Amino acid sequence: MAADSNFTLMTRAECQHLVNEYLNWLKQELRATALDGSCQISTPFLDRHNDAIEIYVEKKDGALRLTDDGYTIRDLRASGMEFTTEKRKSHLSAVLNGFGVRLEGDELCVVGSLEDFPQKKHNLVQAILAVSDMFVMAEEHVLSLFKEDVALFLEAHRIPAFSDFKLSGKSGFDHKFDFGLPKTPEKPQRVLQAINNLAKDNTTSLAFALADVRAIRADPLGALAMINDTLRPPNEEYLAALRAYEVEPVLWSQRQQAISLLNGRF
Repeated sequence: MAADSNFTLMTRAECQHLVNEYLNWLKQELRATALDGSCQISTPFLDRHNDAIEIYVEKKDGALRLTDDGYTIRDLRASGMEFTTEKRKSHLSAVLNGFGVRLEGDELCVVGSLEDFPQKKHNLVQAILAVSDMFVMAEEHVLSLFKEDVALFLEAHRIPAFSDFKLSGKSGFDHKFDFGLPKTPEKPQRVLQAINNLAKDNTTSLAFALADVRAIRADPLGALAMINDTLRPPNEEYLAALRAYEVEPVLWSQRQQAISLLNGRF
């Protein structure tokens, strides 16, 4: 780290003092409780609910097994983050492998000895924090996961669709929609957009793209938006704006009732 005229150089003693203070904080905040033959350790590190992360230690075959007792995965699942697709499983495995932690059922766990317990415990806590952060991944990543969920739903119900469907507009720009749905006797050709978090910007962007494409088409173009309402209900104002631009909102929680609509039967 380069020296800066606005900073005063720290001495080795001051640096060591910071380390000692950190270790003292860890020691004071760690709590250990005997629980049904195992040890429950409450750490000073917080999960996304601002609750203390807890791990459990048990003796098994002469070694120590450390686990989160399945809390992390169950918490994500309760919030709508399922690890049911290959992409999500692969991402989860990459995160856990980086800390030497494995998944057993829903449990994040690691096995070690008394000698390497501190490092193993540290690795498990870091893995729990990293997996919890999957809930607040970059918006692009989360959106790609939701698009994958929508694609799997369409495939499971044999709803014909073309991924990454491009159409040209009056402006000369090409607009890419997540899915294209073919024309049926009841419905014109349609596009389907997967929207993980309905907001003003993606509502406006979709409305512009549709208006631009429709301006040069002889045939009508229908539009639907599959909206992820797992975590929060979508803003009614934005839903009304979609309908004003002839976009039919479909809530993810009500997708089963929308199968006929997606198939173009009515």
